[in-house]
Amino acid sequence: MTPSTLFTAGNTPDAPRSDLPDLLQALAADLRRIGYTVDGVAELLGPEAHAALARDQLVPALIATDAAAQLGTTTAALAAVVRLWLLAEPQTPGTLDAALPGIRTEGLQQLGLVEASGDGRIQAKVDLRPYGWDPSVDEDGTASGGAELWVASDLAAHQRPGVLRHDHVLGIGQASTTLVQVTARRHVARALDLGTGCGIQAFHLLHHAEHVTATDISERALAFTRFNLVLNAGALHLDPAHLEERVSLRLGSLLDPVAGQEFDLVVSNPPFVITPRTAGEAAADQFTYRDGGLPGDDIVDALVRGLPGILAPGGTAQLLGNWEIPAGTAWDERPRTWVAPESDAWFIQREQVSPGQYAETWLQDASEARDRRLYRDSYAAYLADFAARNVEAIGFGMIWLRRPAPGARPVLCRFEEITYPIEQPVGPHLGAAVERVDWLAGHELEPAHLVVADDVTEERHQRPGAEHPGVILLRQGAGLRRTNLLSTELAGFVSACDGELAVGQIIGALDALLGGYEGYDAGAFRRGLLEEVANLVRDGFLLPA
Repeated sequence: MTPSTLFTAGNTPDAPRSDLPDLLQALAADLRRIGYTVDGVAELLGPEAHAALARDQLVPALIATDAAAQLGTTTAALAAVVRLWLLAEPQTPGTLDAALPGIRTEGLQQLGLVEASGDGRIQAKVDLRPYGWDPSVDEDGTASGGAELWVASDLAAHQRPGVLRHDHVLGIGQASTTLVQVTARRHVARALDLGTGCGIQAFHLLHHAEHVTATDISERALAFTRFNLVLNAGALHLDPAHLEERVSLRLGSLLDPVAGQEFDLVVSNPPFVITPRTAGEAAADQFTYRDGGLPGDDIVDALVRGLPGILAPGGTAQLLGNWEIPAGTAWDERPRTWVAPESDAWFIQREQVSPGQYAETWLQDASEARDRRLYRDSYAAYLADFAARNVEAIGFGMIWLRRPAPGARPVLCRFEEITYPIEQPVGPHLGAAVERVDWLAGHELEPAHLVVADDVTEERHQRPGAEHPGVILLRQGAGLRRTNLLSTELAGFVSACDGELAVGQIIGALDALLGGYEGYDAGAFRRGLLEEVANLVRDGFLLPA
C-alpha cells in the first residue's frame, strides 16, 4: 500500500465539508434539540405518511408537515427540517434560522448542505436523514449499544429531477440495510468496509471493531463518509480531531487500497450491478455507486476469489452480489467455480429475475426511464449484453466466506436458494449456523446429547380416517425458518431428543423397535439416520445439550 491511498480531505468539491468541527457540533446540537430522530420523524408524520415515505412517496408527508408547521415551535422546527432534507421542499432562510438557531442558514451553506434556490428560498443539496438501531447482543455474546445518527448522501431519484449524476453517493437503501441485517457480528480487532459509500456499514462496524478501514473508488463517497463520521463522532465513540485512531479512509478500487493487510471481518455492498459495457466508455460514464466497470458478474467473481487473501486466519467476509445464470445451467454452477478449495463458503440466493426484469429495475433506479430515447437504447443494450453471454437469468443473494484458522480445514461449502421471508436481522442466526457446522466437524455425533431448539414445532398431516400420518414436518419459527420433511424413524428420533439419552442410544432403541425384518440392514439404518440427524443439527432443528 502507498500513502497516496489515504483519504483525509475535509473539503472535497461538491460534497459536504467535514473540516469545520464547530459548525458540525452546532448542527448536531440543533438536530438533537428538535428531535430529528427516526422515532421523532415517525411520530411527526404518523403511521400512514411515514410508511408512504419509506416507499419514496412524498405527498402524504408534505400534507402531514403542512399541518405540523402550524403547531408549537419545536414541532414546526422539526417539520421544516423534514421538509428541507427528506422531502426536498425549499424553505425560507427565516424558517431555517428559527428551526436551527445554532448553525443557521449561513452555517448550513458553509457546510455544503444547502444552496439558494433562485426564488429567495433555500433548497437541500444533500439528503440528511436520521438513522439508528437498537442495542443487540453480538455473535460472541458481547452486548452492543444502539445508536442515533444522521446520515448525509446525495438526493435520490424521487427527490430531484432528471437522471442521477454518475458519481451519485447512495444513501440508506435496501441493499445496505440487507447487508447490515445479514452480517454476523462479533468483537474484532480489525474490520474492513469495502465500497463504503456514505459509510453505513462502517458505522455498525465501529460498535464491535477496534479499528475500521473504509474504502471506495469515489472521492465524493469518502467525503460523505468523513462528514458523517465527524457529525456523529459522539455516538460512534470517535475523537473528531483524531479519526485515524479508529478509522482509516482509503481511496482506490476493490482490494488495491488494502493490499498486504489482513482483517478479521470484511463486509461489502460492492458495485455489483451488471451493466452493458460500450466501446470507449470512461469511468465518468458509469454510475460508481452500483457499477464496478467490469463486464458481467466479474466484480463479484473477483471479490470471492480475492477476499480470502486479505482475511486473517479465522477471519470472515460477508457481501452481497449478482451472478449470471447461463441457459441450461443451475444457478450455482458459476459461483461454485469462484470459491477457492482452501476457503469456507456459503451462498444463499434470495431472488432470481429475467434479463428484462433486471434491465427495468436498474434503469428505474437511476431515473433513466425519464428520458424515453435513453431508456429504449439502454434497455436494448442490457438485453443484447445478456444475450451475448447466453444469460437466461440473474441471481441476487448473500455470500459468506472464511479463511480457516491455522491447522483447520474447510468444513463448509453450501449453496442454497431461500426466496421466502426470513427473520431479520438474520446475522446472529447465520453465525450460530456456522458454529454448529464447526461443532459437527469437531465432535463425534453418537456420544452427543441433543435437544430440540426452542423455536421448532412439529406438524402431522394425514388423510381422514388414516391410522398414521402421511406427512410429518419440522418447522423453524426463527432464523432461516426452514422446513424439514421427516421419515418415521427420524420423527421418532427427534421426539426422544430431550438431552437425556445419547444419539447412539436413541438410534439403538429405534433399531430394536423398527428393524429385524427380512433384508433389514442395521448398519445402513444407523448410517442413514446419523446423516439425517447431522443435517438437523446443521440447520438448527437440534442443538447440543
